[in-house]
Amino acid sequence: MIPRSSSTPSRIDLHTHSTASDGTLTPAELVRAAADAGLDVVAITDHDTTAGWEPARQALPPGLTLIRGAEISCLWNGVQPAVSLHLLAYLFDPDAPALAAELARVRASREARGERIVELLRADGVEVSWTEIHTAAAGGSIGRPHIAAALIRAGLVATTSEAFGSRWLGSRYRVAKEDIDVFEAVALVRAAGGVPVFAHPRASRRGRIVPDELIVELAAVGLAGLEADHEDHSPAEREHVRALAARLGLLVTGSSDFHGTHKTVRLGAHTTSPQAYERIVAEATGVRPVASA
Repeated sequence: MIPRSSSTPSRIDLHTHSTASDGTLTPAELVRAAADAGLDVVAITDHDTTAGWEPARQALPPGLTLIRGAEISCLWNGVQPAVSLHLLAYLFDPDAPALAAELARVRASREARGERIVELLRADGVEVSWTEIHTAAAGGSIGRPHIAAALIRAGLVATTSEAFGSRWLGSRYRVAKEDIDVFEAVALVRAAGGVPVFAHPRASRRGRIVPDELIVELAAVGLAGLEADHEDHSPAEREHVRALAARLGLLVTGSSDFHGTHKTVRLGAHTTSPQAYERIVAEATGVRPVASA
C-alpha cells in the first residue's frame, strides 16, 4: 500500500466503476483497491445506479474518503441522429423522486438492449446466453461489457476492446438504449442536490467529441465542470478542455474511469486537484462525503 498523508487530500480519483455496473471489482474490493493505490478520495460512479454506494461505504478502509456518485447515460438531441453522452453526478440525493425514476427507466432500457443484442447475436449463430450474462452481472446495471465478457468466454474475441469493434458491439450488433436528455439530466442532478460534471467530453479515440457550443449551453443551465484528464483524451484535448472550462468558470477534474480488468487503466492514473474537489463538496446539498476513521 502506498503511504498517504493525513493532511489535505492530494490523490483524488472521481470516476470509477464496480460490479454494480460494468466494473470487475465489487464495491468493497474497489474501495480496498483505492486505498492500496494510495488514494485519499475515490468516487464510485457506476452507470445509472447507486447500488454500489452502501457496500462501498460499509467496506471503506481507514484513511479513505468516499464520494458517492453515478455516471448517467444521456442523449443530446440537438443533432440527428442524437448523440450519446455521459454525465458524472456527484453527491446527489438517491431518493430524489424525479432523478430516481429516470435512472430506473434507463436501467430497464439497458436490460432490454442487452436482451436485443443477444437475440441478434444468436440469430447469426453466435452461441451466447442471456441467462448466463444476466447471472454474471449479479444484479448490476447491465452494459455492453457484460456481453463482451460473454464473447470472450465463448472464445470469439480476445479482449473487451475487440468486442467493442465494428464487427461486434461497436457497429454490427449495436443497439441504442433510451437515455436521458442531457439538459434534463443536468437539471435533475441539480434538483437532487448533486454536482454535474461532463465525462470525457473530447474523447476522439471513442469517436465522440462534444461541441464547445453544447458545453456553453449546459454551463448556462447548471453544468459544474468538465473532466479533462482522462485516458481517452490526448494532451491537446486535455488542454482544450481546460481552456474551455476556464473561459466558462467551470471546475476541472481528472479521473481514471477505472473498470478493473475491462480496461488497462489503473486507479489514480489521473487525478483531480484538491481545489476542484473542495468546490464539488461545497456545491453539493444531496449527500456528504463519507470519511472513514
